[in-house]
Amino acid sequence: MPSATAETPKPTLLELLWRAAPDGARGPRKGLTVDAVVDAAIEIADAEGLEAVTMRRVAQSLGKATMTLYTYVPGKTELIVLMLDALYGRMDFEDTAGRPWRERLSALARDDYRMYRAHAWAAAASQTRPPLGPGQSTKYEHELRALDGLGLSDVEMDDALAYLLGFVRTAAADAAGADAEREASAMSDQEWWEANGPLLARVLDTERFPTAVRVGQAAGEAHGSAFDPAHAFEFGLARTLDGLAVIIER
Repeated sequence: MPSATAETPKPTLLELLWRAAPDGARGPRKGLTVDAVVDAAIEIADAEGLEAVTMRRVAQSLGKATMTLYTYVPGKTELIVLMLDALYGRMDFEDTAGRPWRERLSALARDDYRMYRAHAWAAAASQTRPPLGPGQSTKYEHELRALDGLGLSDVEMDDALAYLLGFVRTAAADAAGADAEREASAMSDQEWWEANGPLLARVLDTERFPTAVRVGQAAGEAHGSAFDPAHAFEFGLARTLDGLAVIIER
């Protein structure tokens, strides 16, 4: 029998993801749960960005001492994985059954894009090693079903999904960056161009940069800014699907 002073084994990340370890397994109960810690961290990240999520900040939001959190979550690295898996588990997936393959994969992309736009920090936090929790597993199962029956091997299905969702994650991160730039400058894109246009007109020599000036002006007029996240997503999604068509329609 273990001695009374033996330390309770630290729960693994997978045990935390699947809630297979009792709350507060490393110490006495403090009136919290892993879910409560994760929810508080997501709320902070949504409002202030991922950099604001620290164990101390989360503990303060819950009215607890910082050390109390470590009886539930080992640290920030594990907390971020738990946060991502919670987001995945709460996604409202569009039904893709019986639809053409391009519509199915478009639906997957839009589901992910909406999630990332609602939680801007998630795109930067996403990892190449999936968390393998219940949220990620539910999401992965749903996404693979959209690719099943298209004639792809299992490995090709996984590759195609990673290719598609990698584009979405990058597009969402770019959109979040554009949002941050607008907020930092306290100007809309139109206001920024009105303020800086006269200087650009003087320094951008049309003889030296004829193609850049012509194309940049045409794109700016078409999109109302130098970068339109919504247009970039739609254009990129169509080209990504065109690329997948090579193996799906072969």
